[in-house]
Amino acid sequence: MRRALILNAVDPRIGGVLIRGERGTAKSTAARALAELLPEVEVVKDCRFGCDPYNPSAWCSECKERDLSEHPLPVSKRPTPFINLPVSATEDRVVGTLDIERAIQKGERHFEAGVLAAANRGLLYIDEVNLLDDHVVDILLDSAAMGMNIIEREGISFSHPSRFILVGTMNPEEGDLRPQLLDRFALSVDIKGIRDPRDRVTIMERHLAFEEDPQAFREEWLTQEQVLGAKILAARNLVEKVQHTSRDLISIASLTSSLNLEGHRSDLVILKAARAQAAFEARTRMSDLDIAIAAELALPHRLKHGPFMESDMTVEELAERIEQLRGAVKASEKNTDSNDQNKDGTPDDKKKA
Repeated sequence: MRRALILNAVDPRIGGVLIRGERGTAKSTAARALAELLPEVEVVKDCRFGCDPYNPSAWCSECKERDLSEHPLPVSKRPTPFINLPVSATEDRVVGTLDIERAIQKGERHFEAGVLAAANRGLLYIDEVNLLDDHVVDILLDSAAMGMNIIEREGISFSHPSRFILVGTMNPEEGDLRPQLLDRFALSVDIKGIRDPRDRVTIMERHLAFEEDPQAFREEWLTQEQVLGAKILAARNLVEKVQHTSRDLISIASLTSSLNLEGHRSDLVILKAARAQAAFEARTRMSDLDIAIAAELALPHRLKHGPFMESDMTVEELAERIEQLRGAVKASEKNTDSNDQNKDGTPDDKKKA
């Protein structure tokens, strides 16, 4: 769970994480804790959507209009927003609304921002996501994938950036998500309560310590929190430099095709998550282990039938499977080359000579 959250913090383009688990397993606590680790972001000053001043192509309609008379736009910093979406949220509450009456009477375009605007460049958290209206979930996932929210009413259009880390939590006992919606979450993890008595005692002790003196408890762990936050920020700056080879792409494709997965979303998610894992470890080249770690988070909720349904595969087993697939690909390529060379009947040793 922590790894999935951190990888999304390193590269929000991965596409979010769904955390499924029984009651009282700190799903919500982990999601809220991630917001504390995220660094401040630079935004266009006074922009209610928090537009990135260095990415004009993703500016909201208001910033594009401001840029015509005020160039360059002023820059300021703000904390990364954490937005909690209630289960009862409606479509208008999520996407925002255009004031049609004001537009007709006064000729002014007025947009009432919604949840997607508030969550831009931040973290959008949905508790009990399985109880949210399917149509609203579709809108959220589409916006997260596109990175833009476009509202059109009666010939009036308004757009603003909508890039955020989507974190959903749910208890499977209360119903599951449709397979189509499950696939839209990039990563998924299943959480169970800790069974070791000593670890359960530690949880109780820390909970009591927090209740007795929240400030002292925060200061006790602040250094570790800052170290992890700095590591995430460094990984964000490095992730674009992480390189992959055609061999890596073949490994990912071979793994997903061998599991008979539908579509290609899983391939892209594994690639992005593997890059983020390498960046988090301060490397500029991904490895088989990075791919295996990413696959462990990206595949279980996408499999209909397969090894994950029979028994959980560890990262080590996934890495071993990737290595086996690579060996099979190499052998296939070697046989193909050998057949091509021998089409005219000339022995290989004479050709080499």
